[in-house]
Amino acid sequence: MTTTPRTQVGNYIAGEWLPGDACEMLPVTDPATAETLGTVPLSGRTEVARAVAAAHAAFPAWRRTPVPERARVLFRLKSLLDEHHDDLAASLSREHGKNVAETWGEVQRGIENVEHAAGMPTLMMGDTLEDIARGVDCETVRQPVGVFAVITPYNFPVMIPLWFWPYAVAAGNTVVLKPSEQDPLTHQRVVEVAVRAGLPPGVLNVVHGRKGAVEALIDHPDVAGVSFVGSSAVAKSLYARAGAAGKRVQALGGAKNHMIVLPDADPAMVADAVVGSVFGSAGQR
Repeated sequence: MTTTPRTQVGNYIAGEWLPGDACEMLPVTDPATAETLGTVPLSGRTEVARAVAAAHAAFPAWRRTPVPERARVLFRLKSLLDEHHDDLAASLSREHGKNVAETWGEVQRGIENVEHAAGMPTLMMGDTLEDIARGVDCETVRQPVGVFAVITPYNFPVMIPLWFWPYAVAAGNTVVLKPSEQDPLTHQRVVEVAVRAGLPPGVLNVVHGRKGAVEALIDHPDVAGVSFVGSSAVAKSLYARAGAAGKRVQALGGAKNHMIVLPDADPAMVADAVVGSVFGSAGQR
């Protein structure tokens, strides 16, 4: 039996990987074999504050970076992710439990989001309407806001973070990502690739942790907004807490897969769809 080398996951703050030696460490295991693949730090308010401070400090220079330059970083990221597609899929299968065909598809969906975010020069275009009244023109512009917290779940640990942070940084914002502590190894590799693509220090930061880290992010006065995916109960709680602090909030709760079977449906097709919806992606489809 071969043993997979263990990975010590670190927090990524201001362009440095920090081991989190002062934090409690949580093992990351292969669900198929129970083999320990690595360890992840459970960060507290101190580590979160450092990450937010790094993002806050990086924001002025990054927002002044022309949007085509920001987009070029994402084009390079997309190309590098394509190169590492198979390796990322294999890594994700080990730490999450999905089969490689499913993880390959998840990585592909993430890459597609990076590619779309690279279109920010078009996505950020404003609008102008002349003569809405006598002597009055109307112009709408889209501008970056500041530091955003991105909090993501364990079920799609590569794809879901890429729903958010590529768009945020392409738009000129800076980000503190808090991924799931259950399967953080593969997205650490994604962040390493983003650094190779030219993402400047402080623009994207990563802190690992549980509820305490999430609350610290939401409560921090320099965090302008929060994007979240998780259970409906947590989404409602997070929305209320962040909204009360006047922050922009995007809170996506648990989704259900509904199936409608008509009388003339093919029974074999129905059975295949039901089994896939229950057991696909290790039960997380």
